[in-house]
Amino acid sequence: MKNTLLISAVLILNFPLFAQEKAIDTITDKTPFEGQDQSWQNGSDRRTSPPVLATKYFTGSVMIDANYTHSYNNPNDNTVVGSTALSRNNEMQLNSANLGGEFNYEGARGKIMMQFGTRSTVIPRNDYSVYRGQYQMDNAYRYLSEAYAGYHFKKWYGINIDAGMFMSYIGLNSYYQVENWEYQASFTSDNTPWFFNGVRLQIFPTKKLKLEAWLINGWQSYGRFNSMPGLGGNITWCPNEAVKVISNDYYGTDAAGLPNRIRIHSDNSLLVRYFNQPKASGVSKMAFSATSDIGFEKGDGVGGFSGTDTNPAQYFVSGMFYNRIWFNKNQFAWTLGGGFMTNPGRYLVLLPTGDASPMPNPSNPTQTQGTHPYSANPGDDFKGWDCSTNFDWMPNQSITFRAEFVHRETNVPYFAGSGGVTSPTGYTTAVLPASWQPDLVKMENRIIFAVLFRI
Repeated sequence: MKNTLLISAVLILNFPLFAQEKAIDTITDKTPFEGQDQSWQNGSDRRTSPPVLATKYFTGSVMIDANYTHSYNNPNDNTVVGSTALSRNNEMQLNSANLGGEFNYEGARGKIMMQFGTRSTVIPRNDYSVYRGQYQMDNAYRYLSEAYAGYHFKKWYGINIDAGMFMSYIGLNSYYQVENWEYQASFTSDNTPWFFNGVRLQIFPTKKLKLEAWLINGWQSYGRFNSMPGLGGNITWCPNEAVKVISNDYYGTDAAGLPNRIRIHSDNSLLVRYFNQPKASGVSKMAFSATSDIGFEKGDGVGGFSGTDTNPAQYFVSGMFYNRIWFNKNQFAWTLGGGFMTNPGRYLVLLPTGDASPMPNPSNPTQTQGTHPYSANPGDDFKGWDCSTNFDWMPNQSITFRAEFVHRETNVPYFAGSGGVTSPTGYTTAVLPASWQPDLVKMENRIIFAVLFRI
């Protein structure tokens, strides 16, 4: 299995395919996925007409994501725990403001997307590779979501080789909320990578098939935890515009200071549009997406799926399913879905914000230190499940107004309770009494209101 994964190499990069097609179309007569409407797909660009900011050599992009969320747990510090999309309760927040675009000239290509807002803190805080060596890479890359340069070869339906920072799309969802059916991602997406640093090779051997190979620093890490880089591979197949199949595999060593602990992960998705009447005033479109992930860590004290007392099991099994129905010529949409995650060892669990210091514990590089560090020892149990439903109003292809309800549960205390995770007063300036503990609970219900803009 190890050799198969090494040969098949990589991670998924589901670029917004419409934007990608347009960039390739300017330099070759053959366009992958030409003639397919992929605007309905979860995790893809929903625009159906050419980008407004498109020119011969440059296609610009501006995205703004603003949200308000309320947790019925009412934490006193307003902190959201266990989310990469949300940061603060009961406040209007600018989650992300992205500005940039794609460049191409005689085969030379590049893309840069800046990011500002709460995500420029929420995402980098989950990468502990930055504490190896110097130069504070989480600050250096904080305001970049994508930045790469490469070259396009006119072979088959195109070959691209790029180097820099890319979106991963493991777990199906896009990093950009404007492309997703749901706002708060299910456990599968929220606990798998959003970005990679490294080199990728994209090959389009036919109009309906994309193959990718990757050599990267690691699993959503700016730097490298050990001497071995991460390896991976992706296959994306669209036999027609109503079906999309995605398969991704990853192999690496991503536990700090533990070079013999390997990580293997497989991510697979199926998307099907089973009804399409775009001009109908009633139901105009229906589709579903299904995703399943399986992976494990083994070596240096953990035993993958077959754990023992001395080498506990450490693996990841998850799945999610969403169904979406569009109405009134695709101006409104209703989405319902959810998922589950099992992750003994908690090696992919997002650490509760405020509950642990962001600094690694020097005596155990897989853990963090702090006043009340969240336990992530080999064998520590963690199971979670979630469900959500939302309603979208999309008066045109550049704006979405979304209202969403989310329910999440875990088998161990994890979410912020009424006492919050910061201090008795909710402020970081407060002195912590010896008896104080972060208030973590097993369940949360929340509502989210979001405005998503793209041009």
